[in-house]
Amino acid sequence: MPFLNPEQVIKSVGLSHGMQVADFGCGAGFYSVPLARAVGPSGKVYALDAQKEMLELVRSKARASRLLNITTMVSDLERPRGSNLAEGAIDFVIISNILFQAENKLALLKEAFRILKPGGGTAVVEWSTLSRSSGPKPEMIIPRQAAEKLLEDAGFKRDKEFYAGENHYGLLYHKP
Repeated sequence: MPFLNPEQVIKSVGLSHGMQVADFGCGAGFYSVPLARAVGPSGKVYALDAQKEMLELVRSKARASRLLNITTMVSDLERPRGSNLAEGAIDFVIISNILFQAENKLALLKEAFRILKPGGGTAVVEWSTLSRSSGPKPEMIIPRQAAEKLLEDAGFKRDKEFYAGENHYGLLYHKP
């Protein structure tokens, strides 16, 4: 996998039909649409972003793909309860390429922890310091060990690392 492939990442984390999933910092829906297919019509994807224009792109892609299981929501994920989702309501949270942008990384991860059901999982995909050909400035990159510490500080327990492409690392954690 030469670059980030959302379908491969989703396969690596083991989502199943009927799950409730939150896509933190969904952007234009790079993950939201494949997530909606992975959880099927009985599942639900909450596409969360601070930018309304990005959410409109997600809605447009969902309509074009005839996916009715995506709900878009304006969210400030660095604020307590900023996702606007209920505590313990979500089975899985994907956090891809947004942690490096967050000013309050721990608050963002604590919000993911809050909305997850006990046993629920989170995948963090971030830019790697290894063999990068594009991406953020090197000083913005979060080393894998720093991301792991933040996840543990937020209350998560480690499951595994997974391959997320040449330019990224993938971490799978769960809420005990």
